[in-house]
Amino acid sequence: MIRTLAKGGLLALMLGLAGAPARADDSENDYPTEARADYVFGCMAANGQSRESLSRCSCSIDALASILTYDKYVQASTVLSMRQGIGARSNEFRSTKVFDDKVADLRRAQAEAEIRCYRGGV
Repeated sequence: MIRTLAKGGLLALMLGLAGAPARADDSENDYPTEARADYVFGCMAANGQSRESLSRCSCSIDALASILTYDKYVQASTVLSMRQGIGARSNEFRSTKVFDDKVADLRRAQAEAEIRCYRGGV
């Protein structure tokens, strides 16, 4: 995620503020393999290193990808990362509605993924 930010992720975030709706159409496969693997590793670290966890975490990133384009995912993740800082810049990321909307889209997608993969059974 940090590499994405360093490679222009912040610029893409700023340019994409008035972008299209967060739903992905035929772009389920626009998530790079590295991003999917990174998500699964983090998910498994938080949920246990088991085969069941691998299955649920893989399901979760697939569900996210079916709901949210990769660009929107990167934008929301960048906002969340920037909000963890201190100072005026991080305050801007905490107090701007358009950033709140991006994070809300990610949270809704994560909730849907949890329902599909953790509560509905894999």
